Amino acid sequence: MINITAPINTLGYGIASYNIIKNLFFMGEDISYFPIGTPEPPEKQDFLNSVMLRPYIPKAPSVKIWHQNDVHHHVGNGLHVAFPIFELDRFSREEVWSLSHNDRIFTCSKWASDIVKKHLNTDTAIVPLGVDTELFKQHKSSRPSTVFFNCGKWEVRKGHDILVDCFNAAFDHSDDVELWMMCENPFYNEQQQKQWVSLYKDSKLGDKIRMIPRQKTHEDVYNIMKQTDCGVFPARAEGWNLELLEMMACGKQVIATDYSAHTEFCNNNNSMLVDIKSTELANDGVWFNGQGMWGTLDSDSIEQIISHMRKVHSEKQSGSLPQNVDGICTAREFSWENSAKKFANALK
Repeated sequence: MINITAPINTLGYGIASYNIIKNLFFMGEDISYFPIGTPEPPEKQDFLNSVMLRPYIPKAPSVKIWHQNDVHHHVGNGLHVAFPIFELDRFSREEVWSLSHNDRIFTCSKWASDIVKKHLNTDTAIVPLGVDTELFKQHKSSRPSTVFFNCGKWEVRKGHDILVDCFNAAFDHSDDVELWMMCENPFYNEQQQKQWVSLYKDSKLGDKIRMIPRQKTHEDVYNIMKQTDCGVFPARAEGWNLELLEMMACGKQVIATDYSAHTEFCNNNNSMLVDIKSTELANDGVWFNGQGMWGTLDSDSIEQIISHMRKVHSEKQSGSLPQNVDGICTAREFSWENSAKKFANALK
């Protein structure tokens, strides 16, 4: 029996919560679900009606899947568990206070678990997030162009400020190559969105860069991903990176920084890794103002990204670009069913 407080929507927390609750339910777990905000499930599911707005289970564990500064409120008097998904290597005083009101803390990676252990003397467990491998399936693009892809809301943290420079440095107008950006940020106003779009479209190879609007369903996301050849994720820090794992599941090559939470599933066999040799204060003037550290994308990191992109393009154009078999195997290991099993086991 489990009390779960969490959002269900199209954002990261909402997707993770929905898939964990769904798989726990179909595993036979007795769940009482308490929504944060109005639930917006990605598909019509009758099971939600049977677990939502039920009486709470007084002695059952209470798990709150939410931001680390607001995990101190719980349901019932059983085990209190926080499940935050965070990107930086430090917690603020407020975050430590909120987290400290829990008996156990779930994290989705060893990287995150180590950070918790540095700040708190609280029991921890690693519960990796997952991917829907029935939807995100292997597919080889038939497009003649080499298509690079990035998905994730516009942020300096995700390396969007340097990705456009890497693309422009790697290729010329004569190269049959495209960069697809699906990066609308629902928290930005229209002017902020336009600034990011202009950064890309007004650049040297702007005519080879395609802006893709936010998709309504995960099936729509898959239909975009399957047309691409390589995911490029030059993130300074990630709390998990769902899209990176989804690209692996599709058999696509991926370029990713060797830092933060996605090191839980990225390695030299399934990814083209980019070295992160140091960290720096996380400061973008919008979401982060020096409250922690993130990876430094130095000149060597940028050169590696450029080199990886050129390699992918060369292999695609010569017909020798392989499917990411190791990535497909990794995605099968990190299924949502696996996430739910680890979640349930970590409550025992």
